[in-house]
Formats: sequence, structure tokens, C-alpha cells
Amino acid sequence: MTARISFSQGDLTEATADAIVNAANTDLLLGGGVAGAIRRKGGPSIQKECDPIGPIPLGEAAVTSGGKLKARYVIHAAGMRLGARVTAESLRQATRHSLIRAEEKHLRSVAFPAIGTGIGGFPPQPCAEIMIQEVLKHVAGGSRLEEIRFMLFDAATLKIFEDTYRRLAPGQGNASA
Repeated sequence: MTARISFSQGDLTEATADAIVNAANTDLLLGGGVAGAIRRKGGPSIQKECDPIGPIPLGEAAVTSGGKLKARYVIHAAGMRLGARVTAESLRQATRHSLIRAEEKHLRSVAFPAIGTGIGGFPPQPCAEIMIQEVLKHVAGGSRLEEIRFMLFDAATLKIFEDTYRRLAPGQGNASA
């Protein structure tokens, strides 16, 4: 089975996927940006679960429950150190390890933000290229995931991700939902 890759604009914390991916720091402190939104909507139990897990290595990913979110799990993708910026390599590794964690939990669906494009300071175009390349590589290697969704905050980033997918996966059709 090949995972369906989809793109939509919206609030990641409202995603109905089995797991959402948090653009995390290595300390797993849910401060601002995507992490802050997850903390606010998911409740304090998510940070309480993160505390004994963190810090984790740069580029790694850890899993907690989804607290009060619709998603059952949050996969915390450590794309940066606290106060630092996301790099191409840390983004690549964080995306890869998030997909591995989803497989380990036998999840069917996962929703990603554009990791690192907010507080992490990473540009959206190379972010889309790196994340989509990692997803395509993961799916080509055999995945139990049925859906990998990119839930993007604004229309401009959505267009970048859709255009990048069409360029990197020709013949795959329009995967937008």
C-alpha cells in the first residue's frame, strides 16, 4: 500500500490524524509557535510527558499523548536547539525520525507542519523540498502509513509545498485535499 500524501491549509492542532508533528526544540519545551499552540490546545499533560523525555538529540523525535487534541499522539521533531535555528540537516533528520516514530506506533496517519519555518527561521521553499524528499523516500521504502498530511498555516506556504510535490513526484497527481 502506498501512503496518500496530502496538503491543506489549516490549524495543525485541529487535525484528525493519529498523530501531529510538533516543530520542537531538543529540550522539548513547548514555548511558542506550533509548540505553543499544541500546549495551549492540548493542555498541560503534554508538557508533563515531555519533561522526563527531554532533552533529546538534535534531529531526533519523541512521542507523547495528544492530551486534549483530536490527535491521539504528538510526535516532537527536534529540528533545533532552544534559541537556535533549524538547519537543513536537522530538518531532514527530524522529518525522518518523525516518520520512524509513527511506524513504531503502528499509526495510519500523521500530519506535519512546515517544520522550522516560524521560530526556527528556515525558509519555506527548502523546507518543502527537504520534507517532501524525506516523505517520498520513506514511502518508497515501504510504509504502513496510509496518509501523510502537510497541514500548512498559510496559503503561500501551501502553494510552495504543493508546487514542490508536483516537481519532486511527477505523475503522482494532485495530492491536495
